[in-house]
Amino acid sequence: MTTAVASTAPPSRALMWARPLGALAQLAALGFAGTAAFTVILTLMAVGIGLTPALGLGLPILVGFVYALWLTGWLEYARVDGLYGWGLPPLSARSSGRPGFGGWLRTVWLQFTDGRMWRGVAHAAISTVLGLIVLSLASLLASGVALLFAPLYATSDVTIGSTWITVPLEGAVVAGVLMVIVPAAVLVGIALLHRILATSILVPSREAQLVEAARTAGVQREGAVRAGELERTRIERDLHDGVQPRLVSVGMTLGLAQQKIDDDPAAAKELLAEAHTSTKAAITELRQLARGIHASVLDDRGLDAALSALAARSHVPVSLDVRVDQRCSRTAEAAVYFAIAESLTNAAKHSRAGECRVVVRHRDDHTLWARVEDNGVGGARVIPGGGLDGIINRITAAGGTTRLDSPAGGPTALEVSVPCAS
Repeated sequence: MTTAVASTAPPSRALMWARPLGALAQLAALGFAGTAAFTVILTLMAVGIGLTPALGLGLPILVGFVYALWLTGWLEYARVDGLYGWGLPPLSARSSGRPGFGGWLRTVWLQFTDGRMWRGVAHAAISTVLGLIVLSLASLLASGVALLFAPLYATSDVTIGSTWITVPLEGAVVAGVLMVIVPAAVLVGIALLHRILATSILVPSREAQLVEAARTAGVQREGAVRAGELERTRIERDLHDGVQPRLVSVGMTLGLAQQKIDDDPAAAKELLAEAHTSTKAAITELRQLARGIHASVLDDRGLDAALSALAARSHVPVSLDVRVDQRCSRTAEAAVYFAIAESLTNAAKHSRAGECRVVVRHRDDHTLWARVEDNGVGGARVIPGGGLDGIINRITAAGGTTRLDSPAGGPTALEVSVPCAS
């Protein structure tokens, strides 16, 4: 899990000046951009609430309001992290992980109630107010500089900026010094205040980090336990329903052959041939079962080769697009491989799909991302103990996320994302 920790190393002399100046420059820009952004956000909220009683016409606008808030929070986290280099994790869009319209509504609600998003929005609002103050102080500072040099160009009393305040020429230098020192001091204070507020609002406390780490570890542990239980159940079922009856049949056939070998050698020979065929079939089933537990080619040749072999064995034609420029951890690659394998199995068994498309990418945020899409009938649901449940638990155990989209009528798309270092 990525955590944000403010650096304790002493900054260089250049950074000591560059970051406050950068903060003031960004705040000045936010004085304009933030005012416009919050005007749009408040307008969306007001119009959405006002039109909702009219047959729900305002609901799409309220959805836009929620994601405008999310975009504002995301930009604020990115801005502060770019300014101070704290390594803040980017604000990510939340998902319920549930398919259909109900799942989408829950996703919007989860996004609206995301505490991190609201902290980003709150900090953006405070920074916008500070930006307006910075613009006013910058205007005073410019007027102060003009007053300092007033004796060089003015022949009478000097008016400050666009105000009606007039300063006598003989007092212009003193007034200019005050109007430079005071705004400059306040600007320095605002730059320091901006850093303090960013640390307090956006950087999680040590306790919050520990609580989140414990929660994440608990979720991963539960996913690992559940995935292990499902895998054990699957292995037991495959052995009981497949290999075990076949081996029992082999034993019975060999017994019959032993009884007939003296009296009817030809029949015994046929029984031995049948037992030999059944034995080879049992070996094939055991090999497939072992491949389902772990694909050795994954360790030997990597994810691309393992998925190519998987696509070649698939009963549904598979279009494979893998672009992975480096190896990830064994856990991450295994989780993605088995998610794809189970998805292709589900497509062959249930979706009545004519083709599947598998896309795998190694993303810049050091995650392994995969998408499996088929053109089947859709309507896939997560059932406890089912294949999709196993995928979700395995990906969760690896510290990743899963997203299923399978409307009735199709297509079905499953996306998984796993940290490469999981």
